[in-house]
Amino acid sequence: MGGVGLWSLVRFLHVTGAVLWVGGQLALSLVVLPLARRMLSEDARDRFAAEAGRRFGLLTGALFLPLQLGTGWAMAWHKGVTWASLADPGYGRTLAAKLGLFVLVMLAAAGHGIAHTRGRAELARALAVASLVGSLGVVLLAAALPAT
Repeated sequence: MGGVGLWSLVRFLHVTGAVLWVGGQLALSLVVLPLARRMLSEDARDRFAAEAGRRFGLLTGALFLPLQLGTGWAMAWHKGVTWASLADPGYGRTLAAKLGLFVLVMLAAAGHGIAHTRGRAELARALAVASLVGSLGVVLLAAALPAT
């Protein structure tokens, strides 16, 4: 057993950021918002949902996204990943799929915020679900990558 080194700490931060980000999406979608729908008036529910979404979006932009990008880039650098190696079977293609899905998730999340701001509730909900499902896919692909 080698103990806890720098790269264990970097991976820990990456996994912790993903847990908070995806777990936050799940907690909002499966626990907080259904309770708000049941317990609050329509006006209070809409204000609560908008404020919760705004706060989660700020945390994503200010904390989760920089943490995931920074630690992910560091682990890829440590593993010796290059643009060319992303086409290699196994680790490279799995990482490329994870990165591509992550970009789609971020686009869906941004689209959700824009649709919500413009009052397009159905589109906002569809993009929120797409973002959540995509996030779970990112976690699945991350679990398929071997530890560095």
